[in-house]
Amino acid sequence: MSLPVEIVFGIYLGVITGIVPALVAGVLGFVFKYVTDVTIPGLGVVVLSLAIAGVNGGLLALNDETIRSSERAPAILTAIVVVLMLSMYAHAQGDRLGASVPKRISLKQLRDRTLSTDVIELVGGRGRVSVEVTGEVNDMEGYPPLPAETRRAILDGDWTFPADLPLAELEDRFAERLQTELDLADVAVRIDEQARATVSAAPPTGALSKRVPAGKRAVSVSALVPTGIARGDLVRVVTPDLDVQGAVLAARSSGKPEPGAGAASAPASPGGDGVNPDDALQTDGGEETVASPPAATAPTTTGGEGRVTVAVDRAEATALLRADRGRVLVLSRGTRREYELTALLRRTGKRFRKVAVVAGGPLDGHTIGEAEIREAYDVAVLAARHESWTIAPNGSQSLSAGDELFVVGSRDAIDRFAEVAA
Repeated sequence: MSLPVEIVFGIYLGVITGIVPALVAGVLGFVFKYVTDVTIPGLGVVVLSLAIAGVNGGLLALNDETIRSSERAPAILTAIVVVLMLSMYAHAQGDRLGASVPKRISLKQLRDRTLSTDVIELVGGRGRVSVEVTGEVNDMEGYPPLPAETRRAILDGDWTFPADLPLAELEDRFAERLQTELDLADVAVRIDEQARATVSAAPPTGALSKRVPAGKRAVSVSALVPTGIARGDLVRVVTPDLDVQGAVLAARSSGKPEPGAGAASAPASPGGDGVNPDDALQTDGGEETVASPPAATAPTTTGGEGRVTVAVDRAEATALLRADRGRVLVLSRGTRREYELTALLRRTGKRFRKVAVVAGGPLDGHTIGEAEIREAYDVAVLAARHESWTIAPNGSQSLSAGDELFVVGSRDAIDRFAEVAA
């Protein structure tokens, strides 16, 4: 036969006999690299491949006597070259695979879904993803329909998060952010690998019932209401047969507001005459929280005849409902340390505010020290929230879009900082 034919026959023979040596070389290369982080030397691969190929060639020679002929030397040499090429290539691929496979794989890692790399943006060396709400925002069963304004706010909002979160945690973060920013009663979120979200939400419901602590009941009492009662004040209601204490949930009085009183002259709650006694007896539940103290700008009563709704124990609620009237005494709650700090800051002309880091701003992708927040903006960072809150963070605290900061400084300095960086 001519030389070209012998070479083609050698390639055919090398492919047939080289499959098994290539598989063995690839598997051994992967195992050695994965287990010991050591690469098998090329000489060892050559020797092992030739040994296995020799066995295969010997078996072929037993079936075909022409292979043992001296005239087949070009074909045999070509076959050896093909076997070695296949084996070296398979070994290189197995070695590369052994180096890239994670050494520790947990069941949780296999279960967690992750984002596609196509939707991840690199900003300041860190990855972030913008979640897009697709389709209609669905209503949740058992709740009233969602207002159109809230639907538009969910669809048109800029929802940016760190890209290194598993999809399950990203869904929880998105749902928590929707509830916090839009004051929703309940949210269900589903996000796919392309960062497309399907949202079902429920509007806020039960303004009064949400403020009733668990194990308490709301009862409204007619009384001479003192001036300045606000939601959260601790009062004592005295009747001929009962003396109880409770937190104010709502109050309304008939006194006329003073000129220029502003928000302080408004009733403590819309429809502040409280709850109908028959309905109040049925109110039972709410979150396991204590009624929060009133803010400095909370609406208060203006004094005079009115009604006060208080949260009392179940046993006291029935007895209090039998009373036509009661006397309302406001009890002291003492001085809270956080209010003392607020007063101290205000006396020195300082204010504090919670702001969020804007995407693409001077803080996104930098640390507090790199951004030189105190020097550049004349504000100090009291606390920062990246994945969890850090009080008095140091200069190495990293920041990214969506992180929240509590900053303190003069009003003008905070306004400039909010306009530029957050």
